[in-house]
Amino acid sequence: MEKKGKVMMWVLLGLVLSSCFSVCSAAEKNKNKQTKSSTALFPLDRIGSSAVFPIRGNVYPDGYYYVALTVGNPPKPYFLDIDTGSDLTWLQCDAPCVRCNKAPHPPIRPNKNSLVFCSDPICAALHTEHNDHYKCEDPREQCDYEVEYADHALSLGVLVRDAFPLRFTNGSVVIPRLGFGCGYDQRVPNPTAAKTDGVLGLGNGDSSIVSQLRKLGLTRNVIGHCISGRGGGFLAFGDALVPSSGVVWTPMSRSSSSDKHYSPGPAELVYGTKSTGVKGLLVIFDTGSSYTYFNLQAYQAFISSVRKDLTKMPLKVVDDKALPVCWKGTKPFKSVQDVKKYFTPVSLSFGKRAQFVIPPEAYLIITSNGNVCLGILNGNEVGLENLNIIGDISLQDLLVIYDNEKQQIGWAPKDCNRLPKDRDDEDFFQEYTTNMDVLTEQLPAANEEL
Repeated sequence: MEKKGKVMMWVLLGLVLSSCFSVCSAAEKNKNKQTKSSTALFPLDRIGSSAVFPIRGNVYPDGYYYVALTVGNPPKPYFLDIDTGSDLTWLQCDAPCVRCNKAPHPPIRPNKNSLVFCSDPICAALHTEHNDHYKCEDPREQCDYEVEYADHALSLGVLVRDAFPLRFTNGSVVIPRLGFGCGYDQRVPNPTAAKTDGVLGLGNGDSSIVSQLRKLGLTRNVIGHCISGRGGGFLAFGDALVPSSGVVWTPMSRSSSSDKHYSPGPAELVYGTKSTGVKGLLVIFDTGSSYTYFNLQAYQAFISSVRKDLTKMPLKVVDDKALPVCWKGTKPFKSVQDVKKYFTPVSLSFGKRAQFVIPPEAYLIITSNGNVCLGILNGNEVGLENLNIIGDISLQDLLVIYDNEKQQIGWAPKDCNRLPKDRDDEDFFQEYTTNMDVLTEQLPAANEEL
């Protein structure tokens, strides 16, 4: 679903952990015979520790980033919006569709054996988080979900499980059955603008895809993303791409207000090298938001500082439909590089632990009219209250790591157009496509071995 400038917030989440029904490797296919199991089929030191996916998209004008995953048997491709601000992965689903939006691919069609029932312990745990008196009245009743976003978009559906073929960095192919949402009723403000088939939930809850893979013993519960300021980038499940040095680490906050979100804890807002006096900001990292949002106090301090800096600069305030606060120059700007010299870096300081620096190029966009606009917005206007969201625009050109094993968040500057170990971007995408073709060919054979 398109999320141009929006922040994604869950109202009700859910899916169920499922068993891995096949693991195979081109190199080990004749050596290892796989069987069904609800636990790890291989210890972590034997299976590939990371699965890597190319990211496509941009902050402006599209307003979303996505990866392509194959789902089902036979596997079919789907484009999923990457979202670290939520747990549930869901796809538009012909179950049948009550209300499905126009999307890149036809809705997935689940079979009757894929349903998750309310008697599942994970489904029960999900509902009791929101209702202490929840009780599964009928063990064969389906497990429903409902998710709502800050812009009032809504997805309703039922939880199912199906095959998620994956290829790891060591060449191993895994085909686990994972739980996700079958969204048969989508209600969005602008249904004609849907450019993805659903959402890839990368939050830290037990219902996330990566958490499920970890419980199956297939990879570490570590997520990394690298979003390029030029568009694209890559996403990784597992810890194989985590650098051994150069990463700024800070503990994940476990306060009740930031539960189930990736938060480094309270921060102080710094403009340039001077404190704004705004402290105790609750910060959340959320790739489900195209832009960055500050609460009212922080936003007012930020916008006041920016305007003060620009009083003697050759920029004039202008109305632009793209964003609320924009300026024009003596001639149209072609890129942020043309204008970033007029603006000042802003930072979020997490005490002595870490500092997250947002340079001008990570909070400015150039619109189709050639104007420059602020990509840091007033969260109060979209109902975020005291939450401060670090969105895609401020996550560009950083390798950001969410290590749920060690309960820490890290970031490091990086050219996100290149994979680690200097692997060429185009070579990687070609290899990814080839791997998916091989994986697709292996899936039927793997099922026959069961």
